Amino acid sequence: MQTETTSPSNPATTSQGAPLTLTPAAVAQVKQVMEQNNFQGFVFAVKVVPAGCSGMGYDLNLVKDAAAGDTVFEQDGIKIATDALSAQYLGGTVVDYVNNIQGAGFKFSNPNAKSTCGCGTSFSA
Repeated sequence: MQTETTSPSNPATTSQGAPLTLTPAAVAQVKQVMEQNNFQGFVFAVKVVPAGCSGMGYDLNLVKDAAAGDTVFEQDGIKIATDALSAQYLGGTVVDYVNNIQGAGFKFSNPNAKSTCGCGTSFSA
């Protein structure tokens, strides 16, 4: 298990080995959900899974422990885990949390996505 720390002062910059970065809004949302559900100490697991019309999507979960073999890193007090296959597709990704007239949710800016579906829920690489 690898542990790395990202720079909280520049959310668009990841430390070496960290496949993604959370914006301050995403950090705040994850912390809020953890607190509301009494999930302190849980791990924010981010995976790429088969999904949607473009082939791949994102799976976000709060889990008690990272899976064996996952890369684990920390940003602003949140432990984040991903598996090796997902890390290949997530490199350089910035995860934001948006709340606007169209709804609320996590938004992924993934430089590895070659295309996305019309509804924006899946991508191809």
